[in-house]
Amino acid sequence: MSTSPSSSSAPLSEDSDLQELMEQQRKNLLSTLPRQRWQGSYLYKYNGFWFSTIQMPGLAEFRKHFQARDSDVLIITTPKSGTTWLKALAFALMNRNIYPINQNHPLLNQNPHTLVLHLEYPNPYDKQHPDYSFQGSRRLLGTHCPLVLLPESVMNSGCKIVYLCRNIKDIFVSYWRFTNKLGSTETSFEEFFDLFCKGVSLSGPVWDHVLGYWKASLDKPQKVLFLKYEEMTQEPACNLKHLAEFLGCPISQEEETAGVVDEILGLCSFDHMRNLHRRRNERDTVMVIGKKDVPNHTA
Repeated sequence: MSTSPSSSSAPLSEDSDLQELMEQQRKNLLSTLPRQRWQGSYLYKYNGFWFSTIQMPGLAEFRKHFQARDSDVLIITTPKSGTTWLKALAFALMNRNIYPINQNHPLLNQNPHTLVLHLEYPNPYDKQHPDYSFQGSRRLLGTHCPLVLLPESVMNSGCKIVYLCRNIKDIFVSYWRFTNKLGSTETSFEEFFDLFCKGVSLSGPVWDHVLGYWKASLDKPQKVLFLKYEEMTQEPACNLKHLAEFLGCPISQEEETAGVVDEILGLCSFDHMRNLHRRRNERDTVMVIGKKDVPNHTA
């Protein structure tokens, strides 16, 4: 059955008008914020933290429309802190009864950022507002959002937060390699270092970001698990079991005897992630898997 032009064009026109309005509102907001030239574009300072023009719309929608559920799990990091690895580990742990570690596991053919949605980058939804009702009864989500900017429902609900921090020197080096890999470096190493030390980086200052969640983990240890990247790489099995306990899906003695811990660590190792990246020939301009970002822990 054909659709008349009048019936199909009206919604499209309304969507277009709304998108134009939202774009104008975004521009109006950005025009009021301090900004800093950064890698060919600008970062904008909002509530004490720096965000890109790509982050700002998603952050605003996240804060305005997201309603946390008691069963939610949020993976939170600063960029270049092991986000990809932690997403993969959490996904494998929480879904191991649905997806046994075999040749059909989603992590063997999909990027962890596809399986664990990052809330500042909600598209592709192609809707007026992001649809946060996605996924099943227990949602596993990711964000770089600082604690002070989280929607109130996150801290007021029973949802859990897993935060991963990393040595700040390694974060900086990973940032520098990342920008070079994308061919977007317009500043010298010295200028980039100076900006980073002033707190100018995506979702930075890094130290304020980390400190907020560290304090929250002390105040609410049952809600916020604070992990250290270096400790996880040194004792991956111990930390994986600790993560499973916090997520409410502990690894049983039978599973441990059967080698489930080593299987998950192997599935989420750098070799697997890198091979997936090569096969799919993906070049994610927001999140790129680097050799230093995902440890190689194989069974």
